[in-house]
Amino acid sequence: MREAGVLVSGAVTNVSVISDRSMLVSRIIRLGLTYGGAAPDAPKTLILKLPLPAFAKTMWHDGRHEVTFYRELARMMPTRLVPGCYGGAFDEDETTWHLLLEDLTDTHQTATQWPLPPSVPHAEAIVRALARLHAAWWDDPRLGVTIGSLATPEDTTKHSGLFAGHYQRFADLLGDRLSAERRAVYDRFIAASPRLLQRYHARRNLSIAHGDAHVWNFLVPLAAGDNDVRAFDFDRWRINVPAHDLAYMIALHQYPERRAVIERPLLDCYHRTLVAHGVAGYDRAALDADYRFAVLWHITKPVWQWTVNIPPVIWWNHLERIFLAVDDLGCRELLD
Repeated sequence: MREAGVLVSGAVTNVSVISDRSMLVSRIIRLGLTYGGAAPDAPKTLILKLPLPAFAKTMWHDGRHEVTFYRELARMMPTRLVPGCYGGAFDEDETTWHLLLEDLTDTHQTATQWPLPPSVPHAEAIVRALARLHAAWWDDPRLGVTIGSLATPEDTTKHSGLFAGHYQRFADLLGDRLSAERRAVYDRFIAASPRLLQRYHARRNLSIAHGDAHVWNFLVPLAAGDNDVRAFDFDRWRINVPAHDLAYMIALHQYPERRAVIERPLLDCYHRTLVAHGVAGYDRAALDADYRFAVLWHITKPVWQWTVNIPPVIWWNHLERIFLAVDDLGCRELLD
């Protein structure tokens, strides 16, 4: 509390557990705090985030990555984009970590229950928050220097080879449940990867991407008319083409009928917000091009999720939805 600047003189005298929930890969504990002495600015409640034991070692890097985000990047961003952080650490020896975050339970909620899509107003509010987050880091000269890292062509070649191996095992597992037509798309994608990666290696119009930007990783305010939307769960953040977050949010998670309603308006909303927050030299056509490439790239997502034991109820539906989006947007043309 003292390091965060919210407890100048008093002291925490008691900590109680208000609730304890297990999520997909983490544990979320709401804590109540009691103070001795003057503590007018100190929070009465906090969120303690911990890894689930089953994922503590297999997804160790992700927890460490999120702690780095909150301890280093979040404090350099505009306020009210992410929950405040009051502390966090990772233990190299025990391969465990924790975060103490601002508790927004009384003021915010997720827009909808998973897997139901949000309303259009909530979806637009979430996309505006995502655009503001991207705009805050858009082509920042610190990217890849003091903030994050940029993969070299050698790095991405190695990564593509790793994916190819995982994909072969994934395809073997699915057998006839993965059609010959879709297998051909994967084969063409793997062969075309060096060319498809040229957009990333151009190192223009890049930003900090959330990496797991589905709508349930955003909190919308309970109060009507309040625009204070917050993004959370930053264990997958990295420097990337920002449209990857949009494709993940829309194409990977929405079925065609709903996507037909919201896709174009949300892309329009996103681009308007970028421009309003100072992003220049990136027109609407460039966003469309990046979005199509990003949709195509997300055929890799179900494979990667399978490799880290994400349950099939998630990756199988992602597989179906992303291929429907690939077809609707003509993304197979990008493989030629």
